[in-house]
Amino acid sequence: MDMIKAFTNEQLKENVPAFNIGDTVRVHNKIKEGNRERIQMFEGTVIAKHGGGISATFTVRRISYGVGVEKTFPLHSPNVADVTVIRHGKVRRAKLYYLRDRVGKASKVKELMD
Repeated sequence: MDMIKAFTNEQLKENVPAFNIGDTVRVHNKIKEGNRERIQMFEGTVIAKHGGGISATFTVRRISYGVGVEKTFPLHSPNVADVTVIRHGKVRRAKLYYLRDRVGKASKVKELMD
């Protein structure tokens, strides 16, 4: 069991970005196409965070051409180059799945004023 723990601890990122549910984030995702590699941005609202340790994931939702798009990213993946927080959201829930049913301005999350 110690070998498995040692292997997973070795794979964890040292500087995990600090963001919460409801925040608008820009995820820098590495895309491999053949022998080329590029970084693609995905910007949206964090609607969920799951798990802990090596298997921790977060789900980001955005509206693209009138269609809702959700992507789930592993937090400690080497393909997730960076997560930048654009604005902090004021929410009272741990999961924002209700945003899937909202359209237009109703799907916005209020900004947290510090």
